[in-house]
Amino acid sequence: MMSPAATRTGVLDATALLTELLTVPSVTGDEAAAVAQLTSRLAGAGFNATIDEAGNCVARWGDGPVDVVLVGHIDTVPGTIAVRREGTMLFGRGAVDAKGPLVAAICAVSRQPRSGRHRYTVVAAVDEEGDSRGARALLGRTAPDHLIVLEPSGWDAVTIGYKGCIRIRLGVDQPVHHGASGSPSAADRIVGVITALRGRADRHNQGQRIFDQIDVRVTDLASGGDGLEEWCRASVAIRVPVGVPAGDVLAQLALWCGDHVTLAVDWRCEAVRRPKSTHLASAFVRAIRNGGGTPRFKVKTGTADMNILAPAWGCPAVAYGPGDAHLDHTPDECIDVVELEQGAAVLTAVLAEL
Repeated sequence: MMSPAATRTGVLDATALLTELLTVPSVTGDEAAAVAQLTSRLAGAGFNATIDEAGNCVARWGDGPVDVVLVGHIDTVPGTIAVRREGTMLFGRGAVDAKGPLVAAICAVSRQPRSGRHRYTVVAAVDEEGDSRGARALLGRTAPDHLIVLEPSGWDAVTIGYKGCIRIRLGVDQPVHHGASGSPSAADRIVGVITALRGRADRHNQGQRIFDQIDVRVTDLASGGDGLEEWCRASVAIRVPVGVPAGDVLAQLALWCGDHVTLAVDWRCEAVRRPKSTHLASAFVRAIRNGGGTPRFKVKTGTADMNILAPAWGCPAVAYGPGDAHLDHTPDECIDVVELEQGAAVLTAVLAEL
């Protein structure tokens, strides 16, 4: 049961709510307990909160014609971090990525009038650290007027772009050849494909900023054999910028693989970059400035559910949330509760202006 400390005179308290949410582990693939807890809490706070078929918590507020969707994620990477306060810092897995931004948005929405021009939908999505099953389940709904993806940008910054991602598996199975035969080994064939891919990336990356570069990382590599047959397997993650379609990269990879190397695609999403001239982005600039900050726009080399939703919906979109993204996935993950409240205040002002 949620602690009554999560409310003060009927208003959701961000620090208390986040503390409670951190105490329930929600590693990707095992989010059900945290989703159920949050859904119950939000229903008790006046939201129309339900769990959809994908396992997302979907909480609705307001009944106006202007549709604002705020999508965060409740799943986390593995790793237990004791939930604790040290001064103003609140530690716990998911404090930054991304339960903190999610809680800031929930509190901001709860401060909006129930009746007016707007209706708000807050989604605590599952599987963002996996294959974005939670976000993909939202694609069938009507596109909203505004999309805010809840990821850490820092309370005084707004993210407008993410790289795309391709995750592939390469494989070779072949008869063993004598070492002096001149025939490439299974490992040689895999290394050859990766070398060609890195060469393609190096040529593209000349003179490019980091966000506009192609990044290639081998995440797993193994080989073996029984004296008659040999094999090699590799997993590779490729980050692609705007202007480099994932399909083009995969087509080139297929040519390099030829008939000898198998290619399997585990995941792909295109890069996304949204304009900073929209009314939504401008509202964040004003809210941050009015809160005493100097607004900044960011682009990130990772991916988020914004890659899935923004291109499909075509509406104004940004990613925003309190917290230091450099602490994502680290053993020291924590968020400053002062910044958490600042982020909630910015979101409150943005939603009021929209």
